[in-house]
Amino acid sequence: MTDLTTDTLTALEAQSIELPSWAFGNSGTRFRVFPTAGTPRDPFEKIADAAEVNRLTALAPSVALHIPWDLVDDFGALRRHAENLGVSLGTINSNTFQDEDYKFGALTHHDERIRRKAIDHHLECIDVMDATGSRDLKIWLAEGSNYPGQNDMRGRQDRLQDSLQQIYARLGDDQRLVLEYKFFEPSFYHTDVPDWGTSYAQVAALGEKAMVCLDTGHHAPGTNIEFIVMQLLRLGKLGSFDFNSRFYADDDLIVGSADPFQLFRILTEVVRGGGLNNPDVAFMLDQCHNIEDKVPGQIRSVLNVQEMTARALLLDRDALTAAQEANDVLAANAVMMDAFYTDVRPALAEWRESRGLPADPMKAFAESGYLPRIAEERVGGTQAGWGA
Repeated sequence: MTDLTTDTLTALEAQSIELPSWAFGNSGTRFRVFPTAGTPRDPFEKIADAAEVNRLTALAPSVALHIPWDLVDDFGALRRHAENLGVSLGTINSNTFQDEDYKFGALTHHDERIRRKAIDHHLECIDVMDATGSRDLKIWLAEGSNYPGQNDMRGRQDRLQDSLQQIYARLGDDQRLVLEYKFFEPSFYHTDVPDWGTSYAQVAALGEKAMVCLDTGHHAPGTNIEFIVMQLLRLGKLGSFDFNSRFYADDDLIVGSADPFQLFRILTEVVRGGGLNNPDVAFMLDQCHNIEDKVPGQIRSVLNVQEMTARALLLDRDALTAAQEANDVLAANAVMMDAFYTDVRPALAEWRESRGLPADPMKAFAESGYLPRIAEERVGGTQAGWGA
């Protein structure tokens, strides 16, 4: 069995991965959303499910909220509920893609009334952050155009910067704005924030409290994501990760399920660039569970990140540097592959047991009776899903 060094175990013990509240609601494709028994009906039940993931893994101590999906009358009560369950409330995600007014844009809209409405929504999100103790406001914009000539692309960039400036000015001293990018969808001719460069240009003009969010599913096929990770860490502007997995586009599948080697390569650059357990770089899942059960889907996801982090920490940096400086291409690649192919699962299971955690959190959850219990308890009401 592979032994994990004390330094590696110390780094793994400090690792935390934020869970998205919406992962516990019903989701699907544009053709069908499949409901499941026990799906949360409100943010309080979403947080209870997230807390179960953390109880079994000790990897997920915070929960991201989506506004207005997670609006409640009393965010102080929601915060206390989370703390009582051993978790905290984390990133606040805005939503300007489901309101009729935002059909042709929100923060980029040429109609000042609509743009004002979108800006005010983000100011309300910061009010939520004040109540929850959250640090980060994450902004993803479903804005762009479908046809050449439909919009003035430069004018939209100018309006976006003005909108972001107004939002940025409202942030507290310890709060941040994190701008996410996505290369297409729902707009297909152009997207207002399609890549890391555009996000970087926009946040760099705002100031030190504005950062870039990298979603691992938001890139064109063939994109070298680990290069972007390296560059943003090098520039000091990587604010957060949204981990998921994809085969074709923004599939939002369980992280590491399609290409575990890519996840390893990304985490190798995270470690190399000082991003692991860096308080300025937030790790978060952003994925949906359309056909699998949601709580174990999140458990599997955080364990996948933990496993690939352990492998990245095993990388022999001295041997890699020596091979690189000798221009020994095959030796350098062999060092990478040796770390990737190392089976760390038995060592991680033993380490979990030494910390009072289940060696196999997936098995422990299956045997806990949690799913049958919530299916019996959560009867009536409206199950949470897209838009709630």
